Amino acid sequence: MVQRPGGADFAPGAYVFPGGTVIEADRSFRDELRAAAVRELFEEVGILLARGATEAHREALRGLTGAGESFDEALTAVGLEPDFGALFLIARWVTPVLLRRRYDARFYVAKVPPQQTVLPQEGEVVAWRWVSPAQALADPEITLVYATRSVLESVADAPDVESLLERCRGRDEVPAVEPRIIRTESGWEVVRE
Repeated sequence: MVQRPGGADFAPGAYVFPGGTVIEADRSFRDELRAAAVRELFEEVGILLARGATEAHREALRGLTGAGESFDEALTAVGLEPDFGALFLIARWVTPVLLRRRYDARFYVAKVPPQQTVLPQEGEVVAWRWVSPAQALADPEITLVYATRSVLESVADAPDVESLLERCRGRDEVPAVEPRIIRTESGWEVVRE
């Protein structure tokens, strides 16, 4: 999990999963959503989901993207393609209608490729933690937004990574979770049906 900067537009200071939006360059791939997930994972924490990726590839990609080359062009330049098969869909969330900024977010799970370590992107990531879902849910020092908490709750019962991946294998679609915001006596609350 990564901690958002204090001045971020969305969820300042909260711990979230690496992620972002689909950009034009992602559309050059057959699956723009997974392309965005692979790109954002690399941009935010330096994990590269590409077949045959080595440390030299990661360094070359950092150099090329740092010099202004788009991620898709940089991947081509180093002879790699994203490994979409490494990503397994676990959830889809659409933010409530009443919110000013709305998102239609997919959440994926993947195994970190062997020999890769986290290389956080300055400015986008304040801190990061490898933490189990149960630990993240129980730790009072980890601030979570509603969707992140719910996704963690949905996978916390998996005994290990392999079991979780097996549960998600073959899913191309999951039902969208579309919570609502309602006013109660104690204030505004997010509810799911």
